[in-house]
Amino acid sequence: MGLLQKALETYEAMEGLVGIYEDGKEEPLAPIGHIVTKAQIEVTINAEGTFVGAKQADKDQKIIIPVTEKSAGRSNNPPPHPLCEQVAFLLDWNGKLQDYITQLTQWVNSPYSHPMLVAVLNYVRNGTMAEDLKSWGISLKKDDTVGWIVVGLGGISGPVWKDRELLKAYSNYYLSQKKDMTLCMLTGTYDISATQHLKGVFSLNGNARIISANDSTNFTYRGRFAEPEEAASMGYLASQKAHNALKWLISTQGTIQGGRAFVCWNPQGRAVPQPTQPVQDQFEDEEDLFDYRNYCQDLRRKLQGYQDKWQPEDQVIIAAFDAATTGRLAITYYNEMLGSDFLDRLAHWDETCCWKDYYHGIQSPLLYNIIAFAFGTPRGENGKVEPDEKLIAPQMQRLLSCRIDQAAFPLDIMQALVNKAGNLQIYKTNRNKLLCITCAVIRKYYFDHKKGEFKLALEPERKDRSYQWGRMLAVMEKIERDTYDPDEKREPNAIRMQSVFVKRPGYAFMVIMEQLKNAYYPRLHIALRTKYEKLIGEIMEQIHLSLKETENYGDPLTETYLLGYYLQKSALYTKKETEETEEHTDEV
Repeated sequence: MGLLQKALETYEAMEGLVGIYEDGKEEPLAPIGHIVTKAQIEVTINAEGTFVGAKQADKDQKIIIPVTEKSAGRSNNPPPHPLCEQVAFLLDWNGKLQDYITQLTQWVNSPYSHPMLVAVLNYVRNGTMAEDLKSWGISLKKDDTVGWIVVGLGGISGPVWKDRELLKAYSNYYLSQKKDMTLCMLTGTYDISATQHLKGVFSLNGNARIISANDSTNFTYRGRFAEPEEAASMGYLASQKAHNALKWLISTQGTIQGGRAFVCWNPQGRAVPQPTQPVQDQFEDEEDLFDYRNYCQDLRRKLQGYQDKWQPEDQVIIAAFDAATTGRLAITYYNEMLGSDFLDRLAHWDETCCWKDYYHGIQSPLLYNIIAFAFGTPRGENGKVEPDEKLIAPQMQRLLSCRIDQAAFPLDIMQALVNKAGNLQIYKTNRNKLLCITCAVIRKYYFDHKKGEFKLALEPERKDRSYQWGRMLAVMEKIERDTYDPDEKREPNAIRMQSVFVKRPGYAFMVIMEQLKNAYYPRLHIALRTKYEKLIGEIMEQIHLSLKETENYGDPLTETYLLGYYLQKSALYTKKETEETEEHTDEV
């Protein structure tokens, strides 16, 4: 019940926003007895119920409509909604028009009536709706929902879905009709009994419910109970508030990844950084930071901006939702923690899983980009990396757990990235991005599993054979590129032999160096050739100094060669020479 309790707490804290359409928010927080749905047609009538006009609603138009418990969960033999309805009901295509009129009449005749209701009732009774809509060129589809606009009522004229007095009137009317009471296990108090719970909390799975009680045949309620309320009972008010709050949170603050909804919020409505994105990406117009100390300080400063607005006891809730079946909505992840702990964990991840992009500063990669490059394939001329949609949701949740729960980084994701980065020649436009993400992940993996730390600047004397061989690969690539014309697109031998180099670095080194000396060394300025020969000698010395007792000179390389490769290559392109500074012509 933790999730629903926090959702209920959120609704009660945000009650002042009920029924209000906020700018920039996809949908409003629905009142008791209402849902938010899309409208396809807007029909305007006057106070007497005379047709004025109609139009197709905006594609993304969402409106609040009154519902009953049965109509909110309808499937077969559907009962009508009390006010805004589908064309099939209003034109009697399904034989339900009289039920709609009877239900609306009962509301009109109650103490909770409203002038807008009288106008709608009179118009529907006239039976001219089909001709009216056709005369205005409106195409009629049975599932299109009609939203009413009533004019000629003075200050209360306008759309019925934006009249808060009308919405409040229906909530009170519907609650007055319900008599049965039950013990609400969510609040611990007696409340009006809820017989059904809202579906459509997650819009991509419109029929899926968090709570369902339709297991009334065969293996009835898992063989334990005779009636559903014996398993769990929830009051109508608590159920409505909790479910509407979750729907509102997912639509306004959630992110959809691979068909799964991830949402993070504070029950009191305070701003919360989203855990699926790096902290730096959630601030605009920020200066690129290339120094690690400044990066960490800036990161903490930004997160402190959130904490300064929080109370010490404030919590952050993180949840993920997915439809296990068409009718069941699974809560695949749930966590609640103090806001200060949440911010510390975001900072810890962004500090340990980051890398220096020499074009854009130090960055922590998007969780989605880690997944895309680990499991995706570059497609098309622009080389966009697209992972299998089915992989995104489970892998995103694994990484979310690493970031929020501080679980160790998964070996398989790191290895998948290393394998992709081990074939750089197939990545043309996204090569630098792939390398930065892979290096950030390797750094994170070593921090989590081996308590090792790699600096974001080149370490020429680092005692790591693979790291030093990676440096050598970068130098050999740079030697060949220095002889290219500015428009040359051919890959250097070092990149084409990368996979061999990783498995047999000693052998590949001799092959590449022979090619360089025969074809490319003669084309280099003597001073530049001398510089490279000196650097190669220094790296070779470090390789031998780095050898461990269990290692041989030409053994296959570990993933850390990519760190040495990237940092050495960056140093070669950014280091100022006494000669003319060379431009970086590599498309990475």
